[in-house]
Amino acid sequence: MDAEREALQSTAYLEVQTFCQKHGLMFEVVDLRWGIRDTEATDHLTTELCLEEVDRCCKESIGPAFVALIGDQYGPCLVPSQIDEKEWEVLRARLTARPSDLELVARHFRRDENAVPPAYVLQAPGTGEACEPEEATLSSVLCSGAQEARRLGLITQRQWHRYHRSAIEWEIERGLLSSEDRDQRATVFLREIQDLHKHILEDCALRMVDRLADGCLDTDAQSLLSNLKAHITDVHPGVLKAHRLPWSRDLVNPKNQTHARYLKELGEQFVARANHQILEHLRELDMARQEMAWLYQEIRHHLWQSSEVTQTFCGRQKLLARLGQQLRQDDSKPHTPLVLFGVPGIGKTALMCKLAEQMPRLLGHKTVTVLRLLGTSQMSSDARGLLKSICFQVCLAYGLPLPPAQVLDAHTRVVQFFHVLLHTISCRNFESLVLLLDAMDDLDSVRHARRVPWLPLNCPPRVHLILSACSGAWGVLDTLQRVLPDPEAYWEVKPLSGNQGQEMIQLLLAVAKRTLSPVHTDLLWASLPECGNPGRLRLAFEEARKWASFTMPAPLASTSEEATHQLCARLEQTHGRLLVAHVLGYIVSSRHGLSEAELKDVLSLDDEVLQAVYRDWTPPSKELLRFPPLLWVRLRRDLGYCLARRPVDGSTLLAIAHRQLVQVVRERYLSGSERAERHGVLADFFLGTWSQGTKKLITLPLVGKPLNLDRKVAPQPLWFSDTVANLRKLKELPYHLLHSGRLEELKQEVLGSMSWISCRGISGSIEDLLDDFDLCAPHLDSPEVGLVREALQLCRPAVELRGMERSLLYTELLARLHFFATSHPALVGQLCQQAQSWFRLCPHPVLVPLGGFLQPPGGPLRATLSGCHKGITAMAWGAEEKLLVIGTQDGIVAVWDMEEQHVIHMLTGHTGEVRCLKVFAKGTLAISASKDHTLRLWNLLSGQEKFTIWDGSSKNLTGPQIWSLHVDEAHKVVYSASGSKINAWSLDTAELVFRILGDASDPWMCMAVLDSQSTLLTVSRDGVVSLWNSATGKLQGKQHVSSIKETPACAVSVQKQGKLVTGFSNGSISLVSSEGDRLLEKLPDAVRFLVVSEDESLLAAGFGRLVRIFLADSRGFHRFMAADLEHEDMVETAVFGTENNLIITGSLDALVQVWSLSEQGTLLDILEGVGAPVSLLACCGALVASASWQSSSFKVWDLSNAHRPRAPAPFLDRTGLTAVSHHGSYVYFPKIGDKTKVTVWDLAEGEEQDSLDTSSEVRCLEVAEQHKLLFTGLMSGVVLVFPLNSRQDVICIPPPEARKAISCMSLSKHEDRLAIAYDNIVLVLNISPGDPCPLIDGPRYTFYTQPPETISNVAVLTDYHVIYSMTNGDLFLYECANSKAFPLEAHRSRVTCVEVSHKEQLLASGSEDALLCLWDLQACKRKFEMNYTSSYCRGVQCACFSKDDKYVYVGLKDRSILVWSVLDGTLLTVQFVHAVVNRIIPTISGFIAPTRHGYLIRERFQCLLARASQQDPHKNFKKAVWMVKSRQREALAAAAGASQDLESESAQGNESKSNKCSQVCLIV
Repeated sequence: MDAEREALQSTAYLEVQTFCQKHGLMFEVVDLRWGIRDTEATDHLTTELCLEEVDRCCKESIGPAFVALIGDQYGPCLVPSQIDEKEWEVLRARLTARPSDLELVARHFRRDENAVPPAYVLQAPGTGEACEPEEATLSSVLCSGAQEARRLGLITQRQWHRYHRSAIEWEIERGLLSSEDRDQRATVFLREIQDLHKHILEDCALRMVDRLADGCLDTDAQSLLSNLKAHITDVHPGVLKAHRLPWSRDLVNPKNQTHARYLKELGEQFVARANHQILEHLRELDMARQEMAWLYQEIRHHLWQSSEVTQTFCGRQKLLARLGQQLRQDDSKPHTPLVLFGVPGIGKTALMCKLAEQMPRLLGHKTVTVLRLLGTSQMSSDARGLLKSICFQVCLAYGLPLPPAQVLDAHTRVVQFFHVLLHTISCRNFESLVLLLDAMDDLDSVRHARRVPWLPLNCPPRVHLILSACSGAWGVLDTLQRVLPDPEAYWEVKPLSGNQGQEMIQLLLAVAKRTLSPVHTDLLWASLPECGNPGRLRLAFEEARKWASFTMPAPLASTSEEATHQLCARLEQTHGRLLVAHVLGYIVSSRHGLSEAELKDVLSLDDEVLQAVYRDWTPPSKELLRFPPLLWVRLRRDLGYCLARRPVDGSTLLAIAHRQLVQVVRERYLSGSERAERHGVLADFFLGTWSQGTKKLITLPLVGKPLNLDRKVAPQPLWFSDTVANLRKLKELPYHLLHSGRLEELKQEVLGSMSWISCRGISGSIEDLLDDFDLCAPHLDSPEVGLVREALQLCRPAVELRGMERSLLYTELLARLHFFATSHPALVGQLCQQAQSWFRLCPHPVLVPLGGFLQPPGGPLRATLSGCHKGITAMAWGAEEKLLVIGTQDGIVAVWDMEEQHVIHMLTGHTGEVRCLKVFAKGTLAISASKDHTLRLWNLLSGQEKFTIWDGSSKNLTGPQIWSLHVDEAHKVVYSASGSKINAWSLDTAELVFRILGDASDPWMCMAVLDSQSTLLTVSRDGVVSLWNSATGKLQGKQHVSSIKETPACAVSVQKQGKLVTGFSNGSISLVSSEGDRLLEKLPDAVRFLVVSEDESLLAAGFGRLVRIFLADSRGFHRFMAADLEHEDMVETAVFGTENNLIITGSLDALVQVWSLSEQGTLLDILEGVGAPVSLLACCGALVASASWQSSSFKVWDLSNAHRPRAPAPFLDRTGLTAVSHHGSYVYFPKIGDKTKVTVWDLAEGEEQDSLDTSSEVRCLEVAEQHKLLFTGLMSGVVLVFPLNSRQDVICIPPPEARKAISCMSLSKHEDRLAIAYDNIVLVLNISPGDPCPLIDGPRYTFYTQPPETISNVAVLTDYHVIYSMTNGDLFLYECANSKAFPLEAHRSRVTCVEVSHKEQLLASGSEDALLCLWDLQACKRKFEMNYTSSYCRGVQCACFSKDDKYVYVGLKDRSILVWSVLDGTLLTVQFVHAVVNRIIPTISGFIAPTRHGYLIRERFQCLLARASQQDPHKNFKKAVWMVKSRQREALAAAAGASQDLESESAQGNESKSNKCSQVCLIV
C-alpha cells in the first residue's frame, strides 16, 4: 500500500493538519513503516513499537486515533520476542518429536532468569546473517507447535494468537477490535481488486498478495486475511470504507487513470472522515466542558506525577517525622516557610510528593494540600500561571470568592490577592493550608532574579509553605537564602543509607518485573559502593533492568555525571551518534520543549540527519522527503524516564527530565557552532520557511545529485484562525532567532512586526510581549528596540483598563511611535507603516491615528503601575535601595523595586487603612501606622515584619487614629501622635518609653520632635503650644500662640532651626519654637499643606489654587519669589526636587506640574496624573512618584531631563481653554502665569510663536477658520477679535452695561453669526465678509434668561436661533426673531457642551452624567438619548458632528473618545487617549482635538462595515455600559399601548405623561 501512503502524505495529511490547527489542535501522523527498509518493517521490535504507538494514539487523540489501509496482503505471522517459561515448556514438549525444529527454536531463544517470572528471549540476528528464510521457518515451527498445544487445551486462544497473527492483524486488534468505544475514532480503508482471483497466478498479481518462500501463493495467509475482513465487517461495519477497483495489469502505475482517481477519492474520504471525527469529539467536549476545566487538568497532572514518583519511595521516615513535628509547632503561630535543599537527584521531589500524601497524618488534622511540581506544566513554569492556579484552587477548596477579572489582569494584583488570601484563611477556623512547591529552580522568574516578590516571607498561623531547591551551582538556593535569611528554615535532604538504596533498587525492579542474579547484584553494588543518591540509583537501575541473566555487562560508572555520559554512549552505539546528538540537542535547545510532531518535522529539515538515515537505502517517494518516524520511536523508548512530558498550550511537549542530562547534552552535543546550528533549524521550522510546498535541496549519498524535495512540515502562520493563535511559534521563534545569531531576522519577523506584536499581545498578555523584548534587547545594539519596548510599557495602563484588543494595541503604538517614524525608519518606521496598512483594511468602525498624540517613549513618564485593590494613602522612598513603599486603604504595605518595576513584597498584617509611612536605616527599614491602631516595623529587604505595636489605649477602633510619625534613629525611638495622645516606642525592643496624655477637649493638631533641642512640641486646636522632653516625656512648659485666633491645619518641622512651621485655617503661617512664635505670612486662604526641602532651605505653602515658596534665613523664612505658582484647581500636595532646583505640585484636577526654581517659577512641564486628585507626591533623585487616595494606580516620572527641550515639545496648557487654527497648525491658550495673554503655539516647530495681549483674564476662545479670526472672551466682558494672518488692528466688542464676565461664545457653522453669553445675557452679532477684515456688527439681538441659574453653554444658528443650557441642566431653544424660548427636555445634571450639526438640523448636548442627547431642531424633540458609563470616571467633556453629520464625536472626562451613529444612536467605537480632550474639531474624514497632555490628536474615522460590527467597540474596554433610548420607539410603544385601551378618554388626558419604556441595548 505504498501508493496509498504517499497519496495521503502528499495532500490529505496537510488538509487535516490545517483543519486541526484552526481548532487549536496539533495533528500528528504515526506511520512507523514509512521510510524504512522492508526487513525493519516486519521486525518484531517494530511491531512492538507499533502496538505501543497505537495505544498512545488511542489514549491521547481527541479525534481520529487509528487508520488502517488493507489491501490483499496479510503479512507473515510474527515470532514472539519473549515466551514465558510455562508456555515455553508446553511448546518444547510438542517439538520433542522433531529434534531439528527443537534445535532451531532453542538456538533463537535463551532463558532469562532476570525476568519475573523467567522467560525465553528471542535473540537478535548477528551482523550479516540472512535471517528472513530462517525466521520464516522458525515462525512455521512455532505455529505448528502452538496449533498442537491449542488442540490439546494446553494454551489459551490468546496465547495461540501470538503465533498465528501478522503485524497488521495485531495492530487492527489493538486499534479497533480490543475495545467497543474505539470504532468512533477508527477508520479502515479497504482496497478490493475485482476479479483478482481469476488472475491470481499471474506475476503482476502475485506481487499484490502473500507468497511463500518458493514464490507460490500463501493460501493460509489469504484465508486469515479474509477472516480478518469478515470480522471487521461483522463487528464494526461503520468504520469500513471499501474501494473496489477493476483488475488491470498496470493497476499501481501512476499513469493509470483509474488508480489515480482512486487515490484522489481515498484522500478526500480520509480528510472528510478525519474532520468529521474531530468535530464530533469537539462537540462532545464542549457539552461536557467544565467551567474550571483548566484548573482540574492542572491539579490532575500534578497528582498523577506525584503518584508515579511515590511508587518507589523508601526511607526518609525520620526526616518526615521531624518535618511533621515542625509543622505542628508552627501551626498556631506565624512562621517562616520551610526550604528542603540538596544536590540534584537526592530525592527532593519524591520527598515533597510523600509529604503531600501524608500531610493530614503529619499535621494530625484535616488539611488542604496544594502540590505543584514546578516546571512540569505550562502553568507551573512561571509565577503568573502558578499563582493564578493556586489562588483558584485554594478559593474553591475553602469556598471563597474566586479572583475577579480585574485582579487577573495585572500580575501585581494577583500577588496581592495571593498574600491577602493566605491571611484570610489564617483568620478563619478552617483546615490548615499547606502549599508544596517543588523545584524552585525550574520557575523562570526565580532562576535569575535578585528577589522573589510573590513569595510570602512569613506564613500566618494555619498556613504552611514548603519549597525545595537544588544546592550547588544552580543559584536559586542563594536567592532564597537572601530573602529568607533564617537558617532554621532550611532542611537538607541527605543521601539514603546503603540499605535504603538497596531497598529502592528492589522496589524499582519489582515494579518492572525484573530481578538480578547474584553475579549482577554484586556487579551493581561494586559500581555503587554505599550510594545513597536516588538519582544515581535510578540511572543504575535503568541500565541494570536491561541485563539478561545470560549476559555479562560492563561495570557501571560510579558518579552521576559519568553515568549520564555512559547513557549517552550507549544510545550512540545503538542509534548512531549523529541522530542522538541532534535529537537531544533539539530538545535541550528548545525554549519550553518540543512535541513529537514538531521534533519529527525538525528532523525532516535536518539535512545531516537525513543524509545519515538514507545512507544505505533510498527514500520511498520521489516527491517528498521525511525523517522515518520509527527511528525516533526507537530512540524515545531507550531514553525512557529521561524524557518528561509536559502539557503546554493544549499539546504535550517533550523535555529532558534531569538537569544532569541537560548539562551533559550541552557539553557533548551543543559546543561551538553546533548550538547555533540547532537553533537555526528550529528557527527555520517555526518561521515556516520550508512549509506549504516550499522545497528544500538535499544531496543523498545513494543518489549523488541534488534533489529538490518537499519536507511536508507543518505550516507556521501567526494565526491558525481568527481566534486561534500559533502559541508555539510565538513562544519559541524569538528564542531561536536570538540564539542562532539571526538578529536582523529577529528584528524584522518579531520585534519589528506589528502582526507579531498584536498576535503575541492578544493571545497572551502585555507581560509576555515585554518578556520577549527583555529577552532580546540586551543582545541588540538598537535604540529602536528600546523605543518600541518603552512604548509597550506605556501601553500597559490602557490594556489593564480596557483589555487587550488589536485596534487598541495598534492605536497605542502608532500614536506613540509616529513621532519617531522619520528618524528611525528601519524598525519604528516599518511598524508605523504596518499599523497604517492594518487600519486601511480594518472592517470594523475604527479611529485611525494620523500622527503621534500619546506620551512618546523617552518622555518623563517612566511607568504607570497598579498593584492595589483600593486607593493609595501613604508613600515613601527608600532611596539607597531604589525602593518605593506604598500604603493602601485596605491595609497593605507594598514594596516596589523601581529599577525592575515590580512588587518585591506585599506586607500584610494591618486590618485598617495605612495612614503614615516612614522609611529609615538607609532605606532598609520602614514603619507603618494604620487606622487599626497598630505600628508595624518592616525589613524592606527581606520583607519580614520585625514587630507589631498596639498603639491604642483600648480596643476602641473608633477613637482617634495615628496621624503623625517621627523616627529618631540616633536614639532608636519612634514617636506616634493621635488626637490627645503621644507615645514613644523603642525601635529595639518595641517597648513603651513614655506616653503623654493630653486634654481630649482641646486635642493636639500638630506635633514635632525637635532632635537638636531634645524637645517634643505640640500645638492644640485652641492654639496652646506645649513643650515636652523628648527623652522622658516630661512637660517643660506651655504657651499660647500669640495674636492668631485660628485653628491649626498643618505643620512641618525644621530641625536645623528648631522650629515648627504651622499653617492655620484662615491663612496664617507661624514659626513656633520653644522661645515663642512669630507670624511668618498671612495668606488669603486656608493653608492646605506645608513642605520643606531635604536640606530645609526652602519652604512651600499651598493655599487655594496657589503655592508660595519661602527661602530660609537667619530669622526663619522669607518669600522667595514675587509670583506664586498657580494651578487651575485646588492644590493638594507638593515636593521639592533633590537639588532644590525643582518643585513638583499636584492638584485636584489630576495634574502634576513641574516648576523651575532656578528660573523663578517657570513652568517646565504639565504631567497627567492617574485620573484622580493628586494627593501624594514623593521624590527620589530624579524620580517622582504621584498617587491618589481615589486610585489604585500610581505613576513614576523621571525628571532628569526636565530642563531639556523635548521633541516633539507639547504645548503647556492647564486651562482647557484651547482653540485651533489653520487645520491644526496652531494652538491658542491662556498664557501660564499671565492669563491676560494668549499664547500662539506652533505645533510644527514645537514652540511659542507669538503672544497676544488682552489686558484682562481670558475666559474662552473661538476660532473662525474661514475668516481667520480669533475671538477672545474676557473677564471684563469684552470680546477681542484678532486677525490670524496679520497684525492689523484688533476688533473690540464691548460688553453690555452690566460688564459681567463672559461665560462662553459660539460661532455658527457658516461663521456668519456670533453668540456671546454672560451669566444671564446673550448677545447675537453678525459677521460678514469685508476687506481687509470681516465686518462684525451688532449686537443684532440681545435677550435675558431667568436667574438664579446661569448660562453654561451656548450655540447659534444662521437663522438666529440660539440654543443655550443652564447650570442646573435646563436646555432651551430661543428664536431671536420672535423672542420666544422653547424648553427642551432637561438633563439630569450640568450640561457641559451643546453642538449644532453642519446642516443645522440636529443638536447634540452632553452632560456630567455621561448622557448625550441628540435633538431634531425642526421638531424641537429629542431623537436619541445615548448614555455611556464607565466605572472609572463619568461625564461628557466636549462633542462635535462629523462634516457629513453622520456621526457624533464625543470626548469624555474618563479620557476616552466615542463615536456615535446619528442614524440610529449606535455606539460605533471607543478609544482611550490617556488625557482629557478639551474640544473636538471636525475635519473632512475625522477630527482634530487638543488634549491635556499638550498634544493634538489627528484621526480619521473609518467605518467600512458599521452595521455588521455593532458590538465591536466592546472588545476594547471593560467595566463599561452603553445604552441607547429612541424617542421614536417610545412613541410607537406608547401608541401601541393606547390602541389597546379604549375604555375611556381619560387615557388621553395622561398622554403628556409619556411612558418612557424604550428599547434598551445593555451590554456589560
